[in-house]
Formats: sequence, C-alpha cells, structure tokens
Amino acid sequence: MSNKPTDTEPTHDEFTPDSEDVDYPSTLRITALPSEQAQAAAIERAERWENGEEVPHVVNFEDRARLRQLLTDRRMELLEAVMEQPPDSIRALADRLDRDVHDVHDDLHLLAEHEIIHFEEDGRAKKPYVPYETVRVEVEFGLPRGDGPESPASV
Repeated sequence: MSNKPTDTEPTHDEFTPDSEDVDYPSTLRITALPSEQAQAAAIERAERWENGEEVPHVVNFEDRARLRQLLTDRRMELLEAVMEQPPDSIRALADRLDRDVHDVHDDLHLLAEHEIIHFEEDGRAKKPYVPYETVRVEVEFGLPRGDGPESPASV
C-alpha cells in the first residue's frame, strides 16, 4: 500500500490549521489527575463548551511524577519567558536566558509535544509562543474520607 496521499486524504498542511486560525481559550490548565477523574472532568468541560461557555485547554498527567519530570524549574523559566516576551527565535530566547541553544531547543520541543508551547514558522526561524493568557498548574491530592466525623489527619 502506498503512503502517497489520495484525492480523498488531506495532506498534513491541509489538516493542520494555521496558528492564527485557531481560537485558543484564555487559560491552559496542567493537571495531575487519575485517568477516571480526568475523563470525568473532560466530559464536564465538553458539556460546558457545548453550552457556549469558554473552557480551558487541559493537559493532564496521570501522576505527579510525570508532571514534575516535564515541568522542571528550567522549563518553567522558559515558559514564563516566552509568555512575558515572545522571542523572535529559539536562539534569541537562549541568548536572553544565557542558556545553551540546543538545551533550549530540546526543552521547547518537549513542551510543544504536550501542546504547552507552540511555534510559528518564520523562514528558517521558529518563533516559540504560548497562546494562553494564563497557565495554571494544578496538583490535587487528599486523604481518603472515612465514615466517621473525624478524618485521620484531625486526630
């Protein structure tokens, strides 16, 4: 079977909208919830969206360790720098932060794999940007609730 596109299959460029054509919500939420909770939250957001409400884009990790592995202090610094002052290129961002351009490139692309950072192609340069006004990182955990009035933490 051939991998060439047919008349009925869209090419990657036809399938992928231009960044200016995408209407991003104002908030990106990065969460660490078990899959059951994340699925329930996604259904609830979809219902709210269908009712015309703005809902955040959510990137979920099923455990906190994976979230911490991605959002290191250095990557959070990159994210904040891109949001505060979008650079003209990866090299310009690396220079501004006094970091190795290859490390910045790798970190930005890792964040892009999770749709946290996006890129605008400008000739040979890739301009990283964050299409959200706010990025919120949420890690939720708690103690199991007992049947009695006192939880183990209050004893």
